[in-house]
Amino acid sequence: MKTKLYYLLIILILVSCKKQDEWLDKKANISDVIPVTLNDMQALLDNDDVLNRQYPALGLIASDNFFVSNSYLAATYTLERTSYKWASDIFEGLTTEGFDWSVCYKQIEYANIVLDGINKVAHSNQNEYDNIKGQALFFRAYSLYHLMQVFGKPYIPGRESVDLGVIVKLSSDINVKAQRSTVQACYDQIIADLKSAETLLPQYALYKTRPSKIAAHAMLSKVYLNMQNYNQAYVYAGLVLAQEHSLLDFNSISKTPTYPFPRFPGVVNSEILFFSSSQTYSMFGLSTMFVDPGLYGLYVANDLRKTLFFRTNADGTYSFRGRYTGTTPLFNGLAINETMLIQAECLARAGSTEAAMTVLNGLLKTRWIKDSNGNSTYVDRMAANAEDALKIILIERRKELPFTGNLRWEDLRRLNQDARFAKTLVRDIAGVSYSLPPNDLRYTYPIPPAEMNVHSVIQNER
Repeated sequence: MKTKLYYLLIILILVSCKKQDEWLDKKANISDVIPVTLNDMQALLDNDDVLNRQYPALGLIASDNFFVSNSYLAATYTLERTSYKWASDIFEGLTTEGFDWSVCYKQIEYANIVLDGINKVAHSNQNEYDNIKGQALFFRAYSLYHLMQVFGKPYIPGRESVDLGVIVKLSSDINVKAQRSTVQACYDQIIADLKSAETLLPQYALYKTRPSKIAAHAMLSKVYLNMQNYNQAYVYAGLVLAQEHSLLDFNSISKTPTYPFPRFPGVVNSEILFFSSSQTYSMFGLSTMFVDPGLYGLYVANDLRKTLFFRTNADGTYSFRGRYTGTTPLFNGLAINETMLIQAECLARAGSTEAAMTVLNGLLKTRWIKDSNGNSTYVDRMAANAEDALKIILIERRKELPFTGNLRWEDLRRLNQDARFAKTLVRDIAGVSYSLPPNDLRYTYPIPPAEMNVHSVIQNER
């Protein structure tokens, strides 16, 4: 019976180009699943509806890159409305787990099922075994990282061993109760999983929805940047860019489609290293999410991002359409452009002004209009010193990655620790002013009530 099912699964893959783990549908819940072969485990990890989509996005809702109308806000879902207003109590009596929390732990459970069982599986193909184990380790780290950006305290050097992170689940056994770990312990686990994964994964994956060695390096660079360990962030960014540095020429992208960039998983976007997307909150629609005028004003006329990223609406507002998914969901994955910006920032912080600007200019040149002779109209940016370079790079980081997952939220949490870049967020909603000062307790979301009832963990102060 299982053999027939695997053949059916292969046929479905070939016909639809979508890797689904259909045998899971016959199970009441994921904890009932006991994969017994490597094929079972790969099928589990190929469920991209679970493992590559629906990553946390509450941080984006609370960031400063967009606004919504007062009428829409009054009618939208509770979690979206309260997050947008930076409310202390975002649940307002709701007993829900919240998608940002529950989906990530479902992803971690999938990974743990594989990791709990893979050592017991007889196998003849060591490369396949290593690859599957590496994928599971990557997914566990990836999901834990994204949980930390919403529900764990920011990484603040000197407080990382005191402040609380999230619950680290290393077993698929639902009877194992866990408490919250410190921020440092959470990041230690993320790094350990990613470093183990990089030794097991192939350099390139068969699909962009599967982790690879390059994706593990890109993620390590991102994690170390978040920890403000800029030396290690630079090292891992360099490992990525030594292998992959193919950027899209924005001159080759048509402005006509609603969503201009290649639709995943159709035409390959060469910049994507690993594909994942965010929760599709209703607030993120083209007709509901309007770009902050201050952000839009940062783009100059010859910058193709001004038209490829944004749609001009009849009322003079702007909507974000430059989604690397090529469709409605917002891209949340790993890409070359982000890795280059990490490398540039690290170089600037190390005092290597010229090298930092060379990396940045290499990226921006592909975003500028070409003249009639096919030459870029871009003029290399110059920086007077390393601090000037850093300021330029951080602005360009915001412009290049305005709606990539929770990235702006992550940057606010990190950069607010530096007085040079600290920012108070302000919203005027129906005549009432709301604000979120730097390093406010509300930069960490509360643990959902449903989880509090199960684990009785310490709640985040708001």
